[in-house]
Amino acid sequence: MERKYQVFVSSTYEDLKYEREQVVRAVLEMGHIPVGMEMFSAADEEQWKIIQRQIEASDYYIAVVAHRYGSVTSEGISYTEKEYDYAASVGVPVLGFVLDEKAPWPSDKMESATKSKRSIEKFRSKVQSRLVNFWINKEDLHAKVSISLMKAINTNPRVGWVKASETTGPEVIRELTRLSGENSSLRIELEVLKRQRDEKVDEVRQVSQILLNNSFKINVRKTVDWKSSERYETTLFDIFSAVAPNLLDENSALGMAQNMALALAGIGYYSKWPIGKNIVSERTADLAALDLIEPSRKKHSVHDKEAYWTLTKLGRQVLKLSRRIILEKGLASEKSPANES
Repeated sequence: MERKYQVFVSSTYEDLKYEREQVVRAVLEMGHIPVGMEMFSAADEEQWKIIQRQIEASDYYIAVVAHRYGSVTSEGISYTEKEYDYAASVGVPVLGFVLDEKAPWPSDKMESATKSKRSIEKFRSKVQSRLVNFWINKEDLHAKVSISLMKAINTNPRVGWVKASETTGPEVIRELTRLSGENSSLRIELEVLKRQRDEKVDEVRQVSQILLNNSFKINVRKTVDWKSSERYETTLFDIFSAVAPNLLDENSALGMAQNMALALAGIGYYSKWPIGKNIVSERTADLAALDLIEPSRKKHSVHDKEAYWTLTKLGRQVLKLSRRIILEKGLASEKSPANES
């Protein structure tokens, strides 16, 4: 059966525009499929991912090198060399075509900067370390690409592409039928998962809105004397944001009280119940009622009489949202003082 191969053609662009055309023409004349980086914006990170996939999908890789190194990436290497290295790393057969040192070449198509000169010479040496062809003009390049690609196909045949009509038989039809049914089932499962995800997102938003809509006035003391305590107005959302990070593992009711006090009054609060136990119990009950926290299942010493709490799955999702809101407000850049015990 007739097989077509995808061939990735790589080079610097402006100085080798006509030479590339000859390479593409040679590939097309042989009935294969040329692919090149000029189809993409190599400087774009997302486009580089596309280029990587194209190289991976290619059967052969052709590198054409003259005396230009070209624009460089953030890593300090040219896009052509980056493509070359990637093709070699993923095992795509590389065919190198280097302009002969003795071939006449316009000076305006050569590097003038010392650093760029060193870079192109190193790259030329790298390409020449493999099996390579030297060319003197675009016509010579055309001929040598045709011959070399033919040899590569004969000595190192790749998967390539074939027409579906040439491969379709009873077994293939049965397999396609099976895959079609499997695809239909996967689509249904995907739809169910999307629906569940949307429901979870709605639940997180709904709970977050409830947290924002409930406000309280809480007294925080900095000494043992409650008469000297100060009153702060806050929301259940702020309270949850204060206690939730330490509930990713677990925290005691006293620890939650200290987290609340730190968020409301800053450092210097009275370490032994800076907020009344009854107030902490009420706010804990509120968060538990919203299914954001639950009693911790971790084992503790029999002498430890503290009540420990941890986040539920929903609580973790709401924490993500609250942290995002904090980050968007720019508050996360402010370093919080260490919690006092």
